[in-house]
Amino acid sequence: MPEKFTVRADHRACHAVPAIPAATGASPAIVADALARPLQDLRISLTDRCNFRCVYCMPEEFFNADYAFLPRDALLNFEEITRIARIFVGHGVRKIRLTGGEPLLRKHLENLIEMLAQLRTPDGRELDLALTTNGSLLAQKAQSLRDAGLKRLTVSLDSLDDSTFRRMNGVDFPVAQVLRGLDAARAAGFGPIKLNMVVKRGTNDQEIVPMARHFKGTPFIPRFIEYMDVGASNDWRMDEVVPSSEVVRRIAEHMPLEAVESNHPGETAERWRYLDGGGEIGVISSVTQSFCRDCIRARLSTEGVLYTCLFAASGHDLRTLMRGGKTDQEIAAAVAGLWQVRADRYSELRSAKTGGAAAPTRKIEMSYIGG
Repeated sequence: MPEKFTVRADHRACHAVPAIPAATGASPAIVADALARPLQDLRISLTDRCNFRCVYCMPEEFFNADYAFLPRDALLNFEEITRIARIFVGHGVRKIRLTGGEPLLRKHLENLIEMLAQLRTPDGRELDLALTTNGSLLAQKAQSLRDAGLKRLTVSLDSLDDSTFRRMNGVDFPVAQVLRGLDAARAAGFGPIKLNMVVKRGTNDQEIVPMARHFKGTPFIPRFIEYMDVGASNDWRMDEVVPSSEVVRRIAEHMPLEAVESNHPGETAERWRYLDGGGEIGVISSVTQSFCRDCIRARLSTEGVLYTCLFAASGHDLRTLMRGGKTDQEIAAAVAGLWQVRADRYSELRSAKTGGAAAPTRKIEMSYIGG
């Protein structure tokens, strides 16, 4: 396949971008990739900006005052986002998750949610419309998000200890404000609400059991995520990964657990519930237990670049197609062509230090395409 090249002034993406196959007409409604994985989940980044500088995602030494974020005219507008979402829904997408950066920083976000909430699958069903946030603005936004049609929320919460939380978010933000946001989200009618805790050994792994205990018996589901080698700025090391098996063991020593079947195929989290009926937790084992074979997710960057893997080194420019006058049918055919040749399985081919084969060292930043 021929390649074209894009060069940006920062480390976000200086890489070859494979050319999109020419559209040849209407494409099949439901598409599967080269490994027979259907396209069912689309994650849309609304901004590359964030008001946190988390050590595992946007560390201050890279994302500082000199970092060049995308200009406003580079971002997809709400009409463009809705248009491309409609095309993906036509290919089988049933779930759309809005991410960032921090998506609540995008002005008038509620208007976009209202637009996306009007989309329907070919058989007339509503979409599973979700959003991931760091929770810093949730106290002010929860009710308006719910009123606009948002169905589910996931909130990042790396510690309940205020000093640890402030240190990890890199901007001295208090955990109490995020907890107020959780209360507001619950009052607005969201639930159950998932809480994502990225576990980094020596940084916040002492918070695993307190986190589980605090939310046991509540409408919140803590999910413990293995510290991942996403992007090139977080100085990832394998010895800082706490395997999910260890997370489960630590919690079960205090509050016995049993495994639960997944909610649906392609679910990233492995579910465990308390034997006494006090709810459940989840673990996401993207390092030690790859789930590539079930991955049904595509990711769209805030400037309209399609990535077929979280660990990708390059993407495909859909914004140029939209702004270049291509029809929906032509864009749909291009998307189908891209997905049908997809063979990504980075986690299964991770470098020798994690037990796999060599893997590319240059990967797109998580803050650019969402988690």
